[in-house]
Amino acid sequence: MAKAIISTEDGVHCNAWNYSGQRMAGGSLDGYIHIFNSHGPSAFTCISKWKAHNGSIVKVVWAPPEYGDVIAACSMDGTVSIWEEVDEDTESCKWRLCNHFQEGAVPALDIQFGNCVSGLKLVVAYADGHAKIYESLDSLELKRWRLQAEFQNVNSTVERFGKCSCLTASIAWKPSAIVTQQPTFILGFNSNLPHLNTAKIWEFMEVHQRWHPIAEFVVPGENGEQVNAISWAPNIGRPYELIAIASNKGVSIWHIELDPNTNERPLLNRVATLSGHLGEIWQMDWDMGGMTLATSGNDGTVRLWQSNTNGMWQEVAVIESS
Repeated sequence: MAKAIISTEDGVHCNAWNYSGQRMAGGSLDGYIHIFNSHGPSAFTCISKWKAHNGSIVKVVWAPPEYGDVIAACSMDGTVSIWEEVDEDTESCKWRLCNHFQEGAVPALDIQFGNCVSGLKLVVAYADGHAKIYESLDSLELKRWRLQAEFQNVNSTVERFGKCSCLTASIAWKPSAIVTQQPTFILGFNSNLPHLNTAKIWEFMEVHQRWHPIAEFVVPGENGEQVNAISWAPNIGRPYELIAIASNKGVSIWHIELDPNTNERPLLNRVATLSGHLGEIWQMDWDMGGMTLATSGNDGTVRLWQSNTNGMWQEVAVIESS
């Protein structure tokens, strides 16, 4: 029988666990952030709550653990905030605002931290199809940030299309395999424009000091499917990268060969399309070894998928809500 371990107030719209799984941050429709602490495997307590945004919070994420307890949140009012815990030797934890970004009223749909050789970065995806990359200027003082780049999720700046309407966005950084890897992430949208929807890998080119799309997840004959979720698998010894992309047609599993020693475009191969959810899939995550994919959808189930010894992907477990 299922047992509730955390009870939240009405209106909590999103949540995220920290690296150790001992803390959870939640964002609510009224702009509040909640922090929950674990007192055991099934005991959690709300230890902090504060007003962070005027609009509803769409996403809350934790920074990599080496930066301490740091979270970022984005809102429908177009703002992004970064917070860090302050040690004041009190029973209740205190959170301090590090920075607050507001460069327009376009809703922010997704945010993700990325830890790169050049420092901590934060990608923000907006409802107009644009992405903005902020970077920390001092890893020891997270109050100092700058806008590094801004671009639309298209292959060429000469592409022209009508007014876009994006419902959701999904960002996934390449998991760090080596300390010196170049900043690389994948971005896709759920919008009315196929050019924006198609998931693309963006990489920062040191030579040109610019972000470039180096790969596009599209199959000849198919239009740009609306992307609901993206997850990039950790890579432990594989000769290729593994990425899962969820759309209204199911989950596509892709193999990507990235060679940092060549200027050629990566080789992409869609190896499987997973179906089983009775509805749309809105969240996915890989295990730490990049072997098992978990998907959750609006049918109220969580499904686990693995590749067998023949390379065929199959469903291995279903968890249903009670």
